[in-house]
Amino acid sequence: MSETHAEGPDVSPGDALLDVIEPAPAAGSGEIHQVRDPLSWRSELRRQWGRRRTIWAFGLLLALPLVLVGSFAFGQRSSNSRGGASTRIFDLAQSGAANFSLVLVFLASELLLVLLAALFCGDAVPSEASWSSLRYLLIAPVQRARLLTSKLAIGIASTLVATVLLPAWGLLVGGVAYGWDPLTNPLGENLSWGQFLPRLALAMAYIFVTLLPIAAIAFWIGTRSDAPLAAVGGAVLVSILLNILDQLDALDPYRNAFPGHYSRAWQDALAVSPDYTDMVHGALWALVWAVAFTMLAYRRFRRSDILS
Repeated sequence: MSETHAEGPDVSPGDALLDVIEPAPAAGSGEIHQVRDPLSWRSELRRQWGRRRTIWAFGLLLALPLVLVGSFAFGQRSSNSRGGASTRIFDLAQSGAANFSLVLVFLASELLLVLLAALFCGDAVPSEASWSSLRYLLIAPVQRARLLTSKLAIGIASTLVATVLLPAWGLLVGGVAYGWDPLTNPLGENLSWGQFLPRLALAMAYIFVTLLPIAAIAFWIGTRSDAPLAAVGGAVLVSILLNILDQLDALDPYRNAFPGHYSRAWQDALAVSPDYTDMVHGALWALVWAVAFTMLAYRRFRRSDILS
């Protein structure tokens, strides 16, 4: 690589990226400049968290509890005309911080967290390809497996942050809006804060594990496509399709192996007498699918030609 690089508006994105990877030494200087590692955890974290899609994703996550509080306040005017399950959920969410956070997790775990997991892990590789910067990262030179590992690790870490942030923010918003009463289920049974918080942490850990197959599927699709929306949309579509197939009793017992079959088993951890059997089965199947699709992603990326 030459020691001087073109400057000004004619610099290509690839040349600019190469300047970041290996900055040229100053003319007439005898100093040896240390080459910055383009694939360090800090560098990849800065790249992914600096994107607008990440900012918008967490903004949506933080806005959801506020939207629910506003919706409940508006809907309270017509609560007398409502009935059935919607009324029970409506009343349950306003019973205190614990109940509000539980309803928030129930609503978000069905789609929002799935979408965020697919976004964080499925967008990392194709976004580089769409910017025509992926091949420049690979000529640093670095191993492809290392490049893939850094992107997958930050994507999974972002998913974990979203999974932890959701109930924590929900507890704060619910406490300010509805008070700090402990959990009360529709049967009138109570869980003290000392019982509720550890079980909520366990439930969120389980939800995070069940998100790993969708994240791995999105990651695998991302290694096969240059379009970020293809990876994210494909993984979400697979999740929706599996949920539809999971409703078919004719698929017993094979549907037990579907990634989303035990997706609601986290609710068992918050029962007065918890049963963790389904959570164990769901976690094991989720890890199996996550490992399988992650291996497929590495196999695909190591053997494919990078042209963008």
